[in-house]
Amino acid sequence: MKNTTIKVDYLARVEGEGSILIKIKGNEVTDVKFGIFEPPRFFEAFLRGRKYSEAPDITSRICGICPIAYQMSAVHAMEDAFGIKVTGQLRELRRLIYCGEWIESHGLHIYMLHAPDFLGFQDALQMAKGYPDIVKRGLQLKKTGNDIVNVVGGREIHPINVRVGGFYRVPTKKELNTLVDKLKWARDAALETVRWTAKLNFPEFEQDYEFVSLRHPNEYPFNEGRLVSSKGLDINVKEYENHFEEEHVSHSNALQSVHKERGEYFAGPLARFNLNFDKLSPIAQESAKEVGVLKGVCNPFKSIIVRSIETLYACDEALRIINQYEPPEKSYIDVIPSKGIGFGCTEAPRGILYHRYHIGDDGLIKDAKIVPPTSQNQRMIENDLRTFASSNINLPKNELTWKCEQTVRNYDPCISCATHLIKIDFEETKI
Repeated sequence: MKNTTIKVDYLARVEGEGSILIKIKGNEVTDVKFGIFEPPRFFEAFLRGRKYSEAPDITSRICGICPIAYQMSAVHAMEDAFGIKVTGQLRELRRLIYCGEWIESHGLHIYMLHAPDFLGFQDALQMAKGYPDIVKRGLQLKKTGNDIVNVVGGREIHPINVRVGGFYRVPTKKELNTLVDKLKWARDAALETVRWTAKLNFPEFEQDYEFVSLRHPNEYPFNEGRLVSSKGLDINVKEYENHFEEEHVSHSNALQSVHKERGEYFAGPLARFNLNFDKLSPIAQESAKEVGVLKGVCNPFKSIIVRSIETLYACDEALRIINQYEPPEKSYIDVIPSKGIGFGCTEAPRGILYHRYHIGDDGLIKDAKIVPPTSQNQRMIENDLRTFASSNINLPKNELTWKCEQTVRNYDPCISCATHLIKIDFEETKI
């Protein structure tokens, strides 16, 4: 390929506004930029001076696709600051509502945002003409996830039932039982999704990543665990900022997170899968073995299979929780706010979501820090773009452009989540 520039002004099938710029000179990629130009929304600043109890509802507005992740990271951080621990059925309900979010978010990405790339369609509407039953299955899967969030959270989008210490109201056994038949169908549909996605054609693109995720001793991680990586990291969530930092680059309105010693890292489904395969339920493990996708998968294009396996796990886990559910006597544990710093990190569908809050004596938030998954994957996305373009430089420009867009969509970036803060440096000029 001669000197050329690959420029995508508006990325399609991602949440938010982003672009790609790749400059090629001769047979060398000379510049790569994953641009995020959506205006920053300053959520951390909005939180200052607000009551600790408002954080779950305020942060949930960061995203309409993964509001539970923001609520869960917020409540865990507040509870950490106050020295309380939610256990028993309240903890199980938190896992259940997280199952709902994974099902609806993964379902949306797999069928509506990512599958068109593999099948040669510009969007899911065009794909529906050729694969109507496939698209219907995806929509029904997503609806099942939304139904869980609605029953436990009070509504499908930006749910209102989550609070520090538990929930404002807990569902009855009868209410949860209305989900059982839907989830049994969804579990079967998710298994078919695993088999279907495994038959797609994937580019050869194996990379040596540092995967980072939560790891819990007894379960596949949603809300709790230690932060671990494939290159030896094993820390308490409280130590996050000792090992990771955010950097501002001129072409992005979102900060880019890096490991202080090793640079870019990979968060999300592939990271969870590779670091927690042994914690998946039997049906999820068997499905992975059936299609030959095992621990150690390092091709981000195959993330669509891993998301399918996680969807199957979430359906199975939701059924387990509902089957053993007995409503607790009280919907929350009492919270006495006190001065302190609290840390929380949970597994959003797209990867780890870190929150840190400084609470004053009056129970008001003095300072907040939020690091979304897409901020953490930005540098790795750019690295993938550079490597993929360099390895496929002889492809026709249109085809290479398409594949580079797909390279970004492998991560299911939520750009709107990432643009919560921009660092501004002021340089004083003498007159």
